Amino acid sequence: MSDEETKPGIESRIPAPDLSCPKCNNLLPNGLGIITCVMCKTQVKVEHEGTRRKWREEKISCPECSKVLVCGVGKRPANLQCSACQAHFVLKPNRPKIEISCPSCDRKLRMNKRPGVREISCPACEAVFNVSF
Repeated sequence: MSDEETKPGIESRIPAPDLSCPKCNNLLPNGLGIITCVMCKTQVKVEHEGTRRKWREEKISCPECSKVLVCGVGKRPANLQCSACQAHFVLKPNRPKIEISCPSCDRKLRMNKRPGVREISCPACEAVFNVSF
């Protein structure tokens, strides 16, 4: 396991913007920097200074002592240390969620928004359908 996986972590509240691949027009994975499209494997440089500023200014609570801290780092994931209790933890990227409706029974389903095609089985009516982003 990597060091990031063994440290306690919390999820950032600030997502990177949703962007489409300029080559295939499918949803790019969430993040900033060099992003590889899941569908066509094109590498896209994604920068958004507004998001990086919000990430630097994001206020978070230490998972150990609950002290409110200002992140101060313009990337995710970020390895941080609490100034009060010296605990080390990881501020993980935000995982955007989306709500969709089952085409069979209209039940609302909430899932992580990620690129590509996913086969979904509705927990209410057991209908199977595909969702793509």
